[in-house]
Amino acid sequence: MPETNWQRSSFCGGGGNNCMEIRAGADSIQVRESEAPEAVVTLTRDQLAAFVAGVKAGEFDHLIG
Repeated sequence: MPETNWQRSSFCGGGGNNCMEIRAGADSIQVRESEAPEAVVTLTRDQLAAFVAGVKAGEFDHLIG
């Protein structure tokens, strides 16, 4: 993926180092945590949409706590 600017979540606040960052390319979306920028997850747009739908549906709620 060509170098593009990473965008931070609006929930990040204050420019801290515990923020989710995302950048979009033509064929994929990359996600990383600012605290560990070398660990990048690359997803297709369909994979990201499926993940977001799962979060909204509560499919991952049992993993918390």
